[in-house]
Amino acid sequence: MSSCDIAHDNTNGLKILVSVTCLLLFSSTLSGCMGSTDDNSSDERTTLVIAYEVSPEMLDSGTNPMILADYISKNTNFDVSIYTVDSKVAMLEALRFGNVDIAYMDSGNAWIGWNQYGIEALAADQKSDGRPYYNAHAWVLEDSDMAIAHLDSDPLTNPFSLMEGKVSCHTGWLESVGMMLPMGFLLGLGYANVIGDPNDIESLRDTIHGFFSEDSSIPDPGTPYYGLSGALKCLSEGEGEIAFVKDNTITDHCPEEETSQREDWCLENSRYVPLPSFAKAPSDVFVYNPEYLDNDSINNVTNLLKSLGDDQDSSDMLFNTFGTRGVIETNSDDHLGIYSSFVSSIPGISAYYVDDAEGGDITISLDELRIAFQITDSTNGTNQDPSLLADFLSNELGVNVSILQVSSESEKISSLQSGDAHIAFVDHSTSVIGWKIHGLGILAAIQNNDETTSSILSGWALSDSELASYAVDGDESTDPLHLAAGMVSCHTGVDPYSSLIAPLSYMVGNGHLVLSEDSESKSLEDLVRSHFSNISSIPSVNSSYYGESGAIRCISEDFGKIAFVSENFINEECKDSSEGDGDWCLGANNYTSLGEIGSIPTTSVMYNPSILDTRSRTSILNALIDMNYDMYLENYTRPGMGTYTGCYDISVHKVFHEIPKEGCGDQILKNILNGLGIVRVTSQGHLGQFSDNLLLVPGAFSALEESLLSGE
Repeated sequence: MSSCDIAHDNTNGLKILVSVTCLLLFSSTLSGCMGSTDDNSSDERTTLVIAYEVSPEMLDSGTNPMILADYISKNTNFDVSIYTVDSKVAMLEALRFGNVDIAYMDSGNAWIGWNQYGIEALAADQKSDGRPYYNAHAWVLEDSDMAIAHLDSDPLTNPFSLMEGKVSCHTGWLESVGMMLPMGFLLGLGYANVIGDPNDIESLRDTIHGFFSEDSSIPDPGTPYYGLSGALKCLSEGEGEIAFVKDNTITDHCPEEETSQREDWCLENSRYVPLPSFAKAPSDVFVYNPEYLDNDSINNVTNLLKSLGDDQDSSDMLFNTFGTRGVIETNSDDHLGIYSSFVSSIPGISAYYVDDAEGGDITISLDELRIAFQITDSTNGTNQDPSLLADFLSNELGVNVSILQVSSESEKISSLQSGDAHIAFVDHSTSVIGWKIHGLGILAAIQNNDETTSSILSGWALSDSELASYAVDGDESTDPLHLAAGMVSCHTGVDPYSSLIAPLSYMVGNGHLVLSEDSESKSLEDLVRSHFSNISSIPSVNSSYYGESGAIRCISEDFGKIAFVSENFINEECKDSSEGDGDWCLGANNYTSLGEIGSIPTTSVMYNPSILDTRSRTSILNALIDMNYDMYLENYTRPGMGTYTGCYDISVHKVFHEIPKEGCGDQILKNILNGLGIVRVTSQGHLGQFSDNLLLVPGAFSALEESLLSGE
């Protein structure tokens, strides 16, 4: 029995053969399963076996590939068989081992076969307009914040950033337009970061549920939300907020006119809004294994597939079977090459299919990691020396890590843009400007001592003042921050956000300050004085009321009625009148918080997504987080276990005696990064609300950028 007969007779598991689908118009004997059914016959018939993923409902409808196969077999001298499979993986395996001649599959899976097994493309289907590709889109509903951000023409409101936390509808696991392209796009440009092992494809599942929602739909074949129509149905029925489908999915399944093609779950077409296309997705493709087909056979198969669109009957059946009325000749480089830049960002795929054919474990792809850091002479050789951080990361990553000395926050941005540095630890103003203006991304954030990643700013007044009485009277109609209009306010003058933008954004956001048409022409100082008092204190450096202590001194000396400082400043710096900074403190009980006006994100770990690849940034992030698991023990005694001194790694429950105290992760966090720990974040997650607050105030972004460039 020949190998083809074995393939035809084997009904075990995936290998169920039905007489169906495409044909071949060539007379020579072909390798693999292709060949003559009767070598002695004067009227040779040639067999062709095609792998196809067939669902039960397909076999009972006009889409049954048997119809096309019967037509071809009847009108040519070729016998066509379908090798039915229940998954894309099974289809690739059938090609890999020569059980089939060709297969028709999603181009994303074809890309995997191309890179993993050397499978090649020979023909691709054409869309109704003749294109061998379609535009990949994220579709949302018109009333979503993503649609609004897309349509408002403001470059600072990015709809893709707003996807974080939303319920997404994907077409299926590792499908091209529904998963590989959008996730490659989001990871590649730094909207999302990989969660887990950068070498494990299953990390993609965790990444999707981590960036989007735990309720996001990654459907299996045969389930209601599988495929392009399923993802759109998921959006239409309110199960999801984003559907990743192609440009013509709406018109295919929800045509404007009421026809049998229009699904009953379709909404009014005007309700669907496509976000900007993030990729050209190659159309579905016919592929083969060059180990089993020779060049003549490939040419004959290609010509046959192309000829199917020439006749109306075969064209109709081609459309019912493959969703296309025509097929064009192509190759893997031309048709599938577009995927390479996208899927290289996907965990597991980039490690195993692109860089390492032998499947070795891959982490960071850099020979050296460079960190931009502001250094002073006083920190060299101390427990605040950033070289300790470099040594820690070098040990974790297995590559050299160096510190690039910079003199300002602005220089950190420049070094990331140029590639002189790969990561930098930057403050809130630098972070938001780097993100919104320069396209940089955020990997992680430093935690405060209370494990938060932001610090609250509040309004403060003397406890015996009228404003303080409003704050504690329990009457929502007497908002002290609203009633402070016209009063002398005391600002820190330290940076534009904490001093001016935060109070203004609170007032605008809560309707206490209504901006006029000429507001955009006013400076931040003029806007503040137009709402509060024209003699409000906006101090310069070295003046009496500069800084947080100066702002509190301003109300302590009864110059102003309200001060804007951090929520914990009084408790930390002014416990009673005998403590604190000089004579400005009247005692903590003499000050009352009027409520939160904004928050400042903690220090960010920033990178350039166009320079630092996904696998490297994931490895760096995991290494940084490893510092959280270190705890330095000094003469720590456990009953019956002895006394320990050294760096204790709680993830492996081991004490490393050789690591000096200053090199232990918790000490690096405390002394160099001024935090309790490091947590993974995204740009939107860490800076989104902060950015929204800035957008409420005319000139806020310009003021922050000017402050950054001036080095203030």
